[in-house]
Amino acid sequence: MHADLVLLHGFTQTGRSWQPVRDVLAARYRAMAPDLPGHGQFAWRRPASFAACDAYVRALTDEEFTLAGYSMGGRIALHAALSVGARIRRLVLVGASPGLADQGERRQRRAADEALAHRIEEIGVEAFAREWGAQPLFAGMPRGIAEQADADRRRNTAPGLAAALRGLGTGVMPSLWDRLGELPMPVELVVGERDEKFRAIAERMAERLRDARVHVIEAAGHAVHLERPDAVAELL
Repeated sequence: MHADLVLLHGFTQTGRSWQPVRDVLAARYRAMAPDLPGHGQFAWRRPASFAACDAYVRALTDEEFTLAGYSMGGRIALHAALSVGARIRRLVLVGASPGLADQGERRQRRAADEALAHRIEEIGVEAFAREWGAQPLFAGMPRGIAEQADADRRRNTAPGLAAALRGLGTGVMPSLWDRLGELPMPVELVVGERDEKFRAIAERMAERLRDARVHVIEAAGHAVHLERPDAVAELL
């Protein structure tokens, strides 16, 4: 399989969430946007590990490629970049973090993620999609784009999302803060101007990376690739 770009979606999304970006890039690049474990057509009921995702990313293409990921997909992309290494020409992280450095915070997040997984199983995808989209994290998202994001969330299953949260949530992710300096490739850190939390994280990450730039995208919140696919496509 050949691809110039591999695009990894966020929690509750599917590979279709990258379609607006792919449409802009179609004439210039071969882009692949797979469903990640627990999502869409990959709705496993058992939790996947970050190590399994590394192998999954490695198998997606047999050439050098640019790897991009949003939020959960960014965590997976960052973890994979430390594993796949030389085959990744460039890493693009959209609203992503290298995990939680403090062990106590990770324990608390694991407990919160487990509670949320139980809630997803209890109330189902329809109700959970409404709750997830109502978070302050997505405040300010234009109505039409919010509706598209909601429709994408509903392509998932409750068991699949719960399994993804248990296996790939921030609480179970090992902290990669101390390993950022190992990445040899250029890293583009993309955040929306309304996303203050992840802008601060991106600026801290840039201080530890060998070759990094922070890109603040105007008129966008956390889900930059949905709100400003043109800007993300230009960066890619």
